Amino acid sequence: MDLSTISLSSSLSSSLNQLSLRPKTASLFGIFLRNNPPPLFSRPNHRPIAAALQQSQNDDFVLEDVPHLTNFLPNLPSYPNPLHSSQAYSIVKNTFVSQEDVVAQNIVIRKDNPRGVHFRRAGPREKVYFKPEEVRACIVTCGGLCPGINTVIREIVCGLNNMYGVEDILGIEEGYRGFYSKNTVRLTPKVVNDIHKRGGTLLRTSRGGHDTQKIVDNIADRGINQVYIIGGDGTQRGAARIYEEVEKRGLHVAVAGIPKTIDNDIAVIDKSFGFDTAVEEAQRAINAAHVEVESVENGVGIVKLMGRYSGFIAMFATLASRDVDCCLIPESPFYLEGRGGLYEFLDQRLKENGHLVIVIAEGAGQEYVAAEVPAVNQKDASGNKLLLDVGPWLSDKIKDHFTKAQKMPINMKYIDPTYMIRAIPSNAADNIYCTLLAHSVVHGAMAGYTGFTVGPVNSRHAYIPISRVTEKQKTVELTGRMWARLLASTNQPSFISSDLEGVVQGIDSLNITSI
Repeated sequence: MDLSTISLSSSLSSSLNQLSLRPKTASLFGIFLRNNPPPLFSRPNHRPIAAALQQSQNDDFVLEDVPHLTNFLPNLPSYPNPLHSSQAYSIVKNTFVSQEDVVAQNIVIRKDNPRGVHFRRAGPREKVYFKPEEVRACIVTCGGLCPGINTVIREIVCGLNNMYGVEDILGIEEGYRGFYSKNTVRLTPKVVNDIHKRGGTLLRTSRGGHDTQKIVDNIADRGINQVYIIGGDGTQRGAARIYEEVEKRGLHVAVAGIPKTIDNDIAVIDKSFGFDTAVEEAQRAINAAHVEVESVENGVGIVKLMGRYSGFIAMFATLASRDVDCCLIPESPFYLEGRGGLYEFLDQRLKENGHLVIVIAEGAGQEYVAAEVPAVNQKDASGNKLLLDVGPWLSDKIKDHFTKAQKMPINMKYIDPTYMIRAIPSNAADNIYCTLLAHSVVHGAMAGYTGFTVGPVNSRHAYIPISRVTEKQKTVELTGRMWARLLASTNQPSFISSDLEGVVQGIDSLNITSI
């Protein structure tokens, strides 16, 4: 079977040549492609995965499996799961997940299409590969803050203790460097009892500091045999390297990741924890902006929300609030002047309503800001490019347009709630979600799975190869229904000229399998 992939570039080149794009449109199209790189054509059963992963394939069924300790420790003994005698689980009809249970990545398919990719269903197994009294687990948090981190920490500790009887649990403080700087704290259900009511992370966090050799040396020296790593895509890549080194050394250590990002840009999983809380809190800022601009003459409110490369928070907060006139996200290029531009739309909306609110994600319009503000091209400790501050730039641009070009004084209100949103405790929905994540990852580690991450796929929790959640960032689909719902809600233009719109529609009409 031919599993080769075909680049889309030749098709795009042909489309562009036929359209003969004007310079401005061509520039916008370049921005569009940078934010929305075209996927590859892929045969239905093909998915690139790490060599260490096992791929089961039966006709049109593909299982993207996760590593197991017995892959490199074939004589590892197993034991009956302590949940056999658990009072809590004794009333559950099916206490244990079957080895045959899988979760489909695509739940909506045509009846004659391939069944496609599946992942192992998360949950407790009948056999475990650790004796509870011999387990020494550790938990580490890395990267930026996000609502729900403390809840995940709490539920890993309580899950290990209450379900499996594990008592030896360490907290690694200050991110990856805490492994080799000897910063640890003993975690018990009593210590973590009420931390879910607080924002931030009990263990403190940091960016960078990953040294695989030092980290694994410390894991071995301390006798740690279960490692739980909470963090974003960079952190999960670090977790994959730790697993690879553990396997290389033949250590009886399970390495498990819990994906974290407030931007909701992690691939494969339905959503990241803390996202619902972030959207809810973002609405408070939007409501404050709306109240301010509605109370003055010619009020213009700008709310800058998080979203480096993905505009999910801005999009969902806009849909939820119904008070937003225009939403700008990194995936969708926009332009200020000319027919169909932002200025024209704002002129019209201000004349109609006497006020307006704009929501902009932090990663939107970076090309325009960079053209006017000297860029240093610096990166943070995680390797992320430091973004220019688009909020004040857009505020100044709109002020100049109305006061100079339109001779109309406006009352500008600018709100940046970034750190308020990041630092709050998770809401009820996220607390429940974090509990499910924590329990799923504990069940997986105890069952001997390693080098995996966990998350909901089509509302069912699954064990996912780390490489799958780090291979690309999830972004808003401009040709999807959710973005169409937003455009219908705000009645804002798409900011795509007719020429470019034809190209986008042409791409969307092709039968492309996203990877």
